[in-house]
This record gives sequence, C-alpha cells and structure tokens, in this order.
Amino acid sequence: VQLQASGGGLVQAGDSLTLSCAASGRTFSNYRMGWFRQPPGKEREFVAAINWSGDRTYTGDSVKGRFTISRDNAKNTMYLQMNSLKPEDTAVYYCAADSRRYSGLSSNPRDYAYWGQGTQVTVSS
Repeated sequence: VQLQASGGGLVQAGDSLTLSCAASGRTFSNYRMGWFRQPPGKEREFVAAINWSGDRTYTGDSVKGRFTISRDNAKNTMYLQMNSLKPEDTAVYYCAADSRRYSGLSSNPRDYAYWGQGTQVTVSS
C-alpha cells in the first residue's frame, strides 16, 4: 500500500487543522493505521491509532482530548482532526499502515510496515 499524507501547514496556537492520509494500491480496509510525528531534533512519537473498521481508536496522552483519528474506508483515507493546537505540536506528521488488521491497536512504530512521506505542521505562539 502507498500512503500520501497532506494537510499540514503553518497555524497559530489554538487553531485547528485536519490532516489526511490517502492510501492506494491495496484494499484500505485490510490495514490498521496510525499517525506519528517527529518534532525537530526529537525521535518519532506516537499520536493515534485506528483499527481496520474505524470503530476502535487509541490516542496518545499528549494529544488526548484535542486530536481525533478517523477513517473512511470508502474513500481510502484516514484523517487526523487537530484542535487547540499548541507550539509543542510542531512536527512532521506521518501516517502509517500495517496489514495485521486483527492485531489490535499499536503505538509502536516498528509495528507499521508502510509509511507516508510526512507533512509539516508548524504552530506559532
């Protein structure tokens, strides 16, 4: 599966932004999905995960209550709705996929075999 992340940009603190991850090449519903981010000078970190059908999600503590992950299997697309953005949310955001769709939700980047190219989100104070 090929993944293409989009929707990043420069916003102010408190603003909202929605990222999209478009999948192609394979049946999208066969994959569990996740969002990760890499802040400048730091390691990649978990943001949120969603199961193959979209009825189960898992959100990282640093974004819980502000970010929402969702997917539309009919459109082969996953989303990350980001509200109340903070300067510390500044990072390159990556979408990821794994074909073990019945293996539950994972926050471990090593569990994901496929990655998009990343989209930059910059939040100014």
